[in-house]
Amino acid sequence: MLTVQRQIRESDMSSTRTETDGFGPIEVPGEALWGAQTERSRRHFAIGTQRMPIELVHALAEVKRAAADVNGELGLLEAGKAAAVSAAAARVAAGEFDAEFPLSVWQTGSGTQSNMNTNEVIASLASLALGGGLGADRTVHPNDDVNLGQSSNDVFPTAMHVAAVLRTRPLLAALGRLRAALQAKAVTFADTIKIGRTHLQDATPITLGLEFGGYDAQLAIAEHALRQALPAVHALAIGGTAVGTGLNTHAQFGRRVAATLAQRLDAPFVVADNLFAAMAGHEALVVLHGALRTLAIALTKVANDIRLMGSGPRAGLGELHLPENEPGSSIMPGKVNPTQVEALTMVCAQVMGHDVAIGVAASQGQFELNVYKPLIAFDVLDSLRLLADAMDSFAAHCVEGIEVDLPRMQELLGRSLMLVTALAPHIGYDRAARIAKHASTHRTSLQEAALSVGGLSVEQFDAWVDPRHMLGPR
Repeated sequence: MLTVQRQIRESDMSSTRTETDGFGPIEVPGEALWGAQTERSRRHFAIGTQRMPIELVHALAEVKRAAADVNGELGLLEAGKAAAVSAAAARVAAGEFDAEFPLSVWQTGSGTQSNMNTNEVIASLASLALGGGLGADRTVHPNDDVNLGQSSNDVFPTAMHVAAVLRTRPLLAALGRLRAALQAKAVTFADTIKIGRTHLQDATPITLGLEFGGYDAQLAIAEHALRQALPAVHALAIGGTAVGTGLNTHAQFGRRVAATLAQRLDAPFVVADNLFAAMAGHEALVVLHGALRTLAIALTKVANDIRLMGSGPRAGLGELHLPENEPGSSIMPGKVNPTQVEALTMVCAQVMGHDVAIGVAASQGQFELNVYKPLIAFDVLDSLRLLADAMDSFAAHCVEGIEVDLPRMQELLGRSLMLVTALAPHIGYDRAARIAKHASTHRTSLQEAALSVGGLSVEQFDAWVDPRHMLGPR
């Protein structure tokens, strides 16, 4: 069996062309738009199956497009060439050439090879548009023209931030839809009284609406944290070039590129106050992902509560009927499982794991550059995508279809010993505790225990022990 490396070297090589870079000539698949540096990375980093996220490639292309426009405006790039590069970058950003980006996430820690992959594809497209060819016949240079005024060290982190901002939008939209579904259930269940639980043991009564309102409030905290994290992500490293000094770029370049991106992508992008920090560290993305971790924690709690309330249907709590979407067992006929809960909580576990990896990676900034950028980018974007998809699925296929088993809920409420709490203001804590212990020991109802212990009448018990009167302050 061929190794992965040999498969890559030998695939698509029936027709080749020669490309050249600083390391000399190399054969590239004949129809490929990429060039020598992409091909070297494709061969030398055949690691795993994870590819550089396409959202990051699209963000890189948006940066290249803005850079070409600015370089044309500043007179640093001939007008026709600037227009061709900008148009080519726009097509890449729109996803027309996604197959031209084959590189692994596990490559150079600066993302240089993916930056060059983008430069080479855009250069090839611009060259063809201007009547040139590929390889030695290319009339647009990947470095001198497409990468003009830039370095991988400032462009790649800029693209990381742009991609994160763009991916946060669908996540916030999905979170809004899930919160709306929870809020609707809170209204629907506003008068549905059930037994509360603490320590997984019976507690005093609560309404199901209050519980669902609490779930929404937990997610609101996570949403607030996300929105608070975004301003730092709007700050871009563009203009810093190699080490943050701006060597080989125009003094206005970074500011103009950020302004172009802000206008084009409808986001308040600006140049970071400190370009050295923007390239050497990734605290902004650490904070953003920390908010995603908070969201994952809240979602896990919400999903597990719903899972437990729907457990059974006959040997569990069975208070809720969860939507039955598909068979749950290959051997047990009729079994249905809380699969949406399981999918959501697995996603949340993955996000929590990503947070650990991002923290470790972000700590590895030595001097002027963090060199774990692809890992950080991959995990942040993966978390954003997974959480958005999982929340939409959970809202549509679980929360919106939840129904109450009212007889079961009333049965559990009536059997709870913690209704005795209503007696404490009238007969004292110690006597109320003796009643609860008597009911538990002799397996009687609370009323029967109260009458056996003595000291109050049936009428007093019924007047004082009413779940409807136990939902708030006296």
